[in-house]
Amino acid sequence: MLTKDTMLKAYRLMMSARAMAETYEANRPICKYVHSTSRGHEAIQLATAMLLHPDDWVSPYYRDESLMLGMGWRPYELMLQLLAKADDPFTGGRAYYNHPNSRREAFPKIIHQSSATGMQAIPTTGVAQGIKYQETQGLKDYKLPPVVICSLGDGSVTEGEVSEAFQFACLHQLPVIYLVQDNDWGISVSSDEARTMNAFEYAAGFKGLERVQVDGSDFEDAYKTMEYTIDWVRKERKPILVHAKVPLLGHHTSGVRKEWYRTEEDLAKHMAKDPALKLRKKLLSKGITEAQLDAIEAEEKINIEQQFAEAVAAPEPDPASVTDFVFAPTPVTEERGVRTPAGKEKVMMVDAALHAIEEILHTHPNALFYGQDVGRRLGGVFREAATLADKFGDERVFNTAIQEAYIIGSTIGMSALGLKPIVEVQFADYIYPAINQLVTEISKSCYLSCGKYPVSCVLRVPIGAYGGGGPYHSGSVESTIATIKGIKIAYPSNVADMKGLMKAALLDGNPVVMLEHKGLYWSKVPGTEEARMPEPDADYVLPFGIGNVVCEADTEAVENGESICVITYGMGVYWAKNAARKFPGRVEVVDLRTIYPCDETLVFNTVKKHGKCLVLTEEQLRNSFCEALAGRIAQNCFASLDAPVQTMGALDLPAVPMNMGLEAAMLPNVDKVAEKIEWLLNY
Repeated sequence: MLTKDTMLKAYRLMMSARAMAETYEANRPICKYVHSTSRGHEAIQLATAMLLHPDDWVSPYYRDESLMLGMGWRPYELMLQLLAKADDPFTGGRAYYNHPNSRREAFPKIIHQSSATGMQAIPTTGVAQGIKYQETQGLKDYKLPPVVICSLGDGSVTEGEVSEAFQFACLHQLPVIYLVQDNDWGISVSSDEARTMNAFEYAAGFKGLERVQVDGSDFEDAYKTMEYTIDWVRKERKPILVHAKVPLLGHHTSGVRKEWYRTEEDLAKHMAKDPALKLRKKLLSKGITEAQLDAIEAEEKINIEQQFAEAVAAPEPDPASVTDFVFAPTPVTEERGVRTPAGKEKVMMVDAALHAIEEILHTHPNALFYGQDVGRRLGGVFREAATLADKFGDERVFNTAIQEAYIIGSTIGMSALGLKPIVEVQFADYIYPAINQLVTEISKSCYLSCGKYPVSCVLRVPIGAYGGGGPYHSGSVESTIATIKGIKIAYPSNVADMKGLMKAALLDGNPVVMLEHKGLYWSKVPGTEEARMPEPDADYVLPFGIGNVVCEADTEAVENGESICVITYGMGVYWAKNAARKFPGRVEVVDLRTIYPCDETLVFNTVKKHGKCLVLTEEQLRNSFCEALAGRIAQNCFASLDAPVQTMGALDLPAVPMNMGLEAAMLPNVDKVAEKIEWLLNY
């Protein structure tokens, strides 16, 4: 219920927001980092914030400082981020103004998100997905059913990833409110030149998404609308979009001045809708005097000046802290469990992967598995999820639409709730639509939240070429993924490594990409029979960053300088091992097992031992992970080298051809590797 005291509180916070904007503008040399303010948006933001509870989740966007004030954050705390100070409670001086994240007790929770021009819709919808999962699985009993607020500017709704979020929320009926603040501008792009409809009209196309419009500059209207909306979502557990029309009173950002692109007529039209002026008139009509309101404004000016001075005097971050929080500490630091049980028959890698997931789902009720075609009917196009939905139900193992961005990005919200999402992209070639979520959201979450929100997820990616898969089912993507800092990458080549690394990935607490070679799943490719092994016990775990010598050279050959080493992974392990048989005792093969972290200690020691090295990959060679590793080997082992470090990979073609003869011409094979080894041995 909206009371006069609530309206007075809102007016005071509006005066705080106004004073903050004026203070920043008056101190532009000090406020040197790019920032936006909430001027014009205060009413809808404050109304929303005042109705939230500690179990609720909200994703503010960069103009939502009034939303933060309404939830109880002090201007001083926001200013610490404005000035990139050490005590910035959100990112420790690493991100822009009003890019918050929080697990503060008694406050609504805020996941990490990027600069929030649409990308936040997927991770935030993932929070709602996680809440529904907790509720349906009985994993958590909430006293008050939580709601999730995803705040968006109207311009960002044109992003394709927003439609993926809407679609999933509608299909699964999730408790999320998409709060769209429409000020008619997207930097200098006006609404009429950017889109054919506003967000309210757009939402009509999503069956199952309720919608409502509100004057977001009128605090009374905004409060009553949001009160009804939030209560409705708490009760109905369904999604809704709120389209709030608001003026833009400030600059787009401190770096893009409003006078550069807006006319005097447009500015005057927006100023006439100032939420503070509207609220002041209503308070006067309710018996509050001009003097009382003037006193509030004066008090807040002084208050903001004092807090700004404190923030300016606050310490800068310690440069030594720049490398903190890239990853959360992992509990998996040593190999444990039985790797090769006695008396067990050999199994295929695809079975080891399937059994690993099954054991995980049995052991961890907070784990679930979803992606394209992994559900009950098919169980994965490679049968890598066969029977899982039958055993664990359609709420824990289920299909998704062709929405790679959503599949991957939703794990952020799921993880924030303590869930363990395992997701799959059907082929490596299809990972590119999700790269935005991997780069912009997942990889940065732990680092920019100062460890508050590491993303614990396992992303399974069938990869590699064999048997005429063609240009969209045969690609290798490890170099692309390896350029993304803040994620871990496994590439197992046999049953034991597959299972041990899968278990480690689940326990790791960080984002892990599991690259699983399709040609090794069933050992159908000639020469890959050794990928089949007795399956490790359920308790077997293999830490990341520990390579394995899978073929040793003879001591005599090493001492006589007649040996070389091959550094490789995945299918390269079998090309190298089979080629090595043509040079008995003279070739040592290292299987990296994980791309990141990479066991450089083993690599460098092995290269120094032999003096000659070939780095082998299935990927197109130029500018690859393989070439980068060869460069690090050359830098670190130069004094021990007896020959230039050699690299070998696929031809530098845009895609893998479907014709099997052309495919073979593009890729390495045993004979090609043997020829390279012979050349290097004779160097």
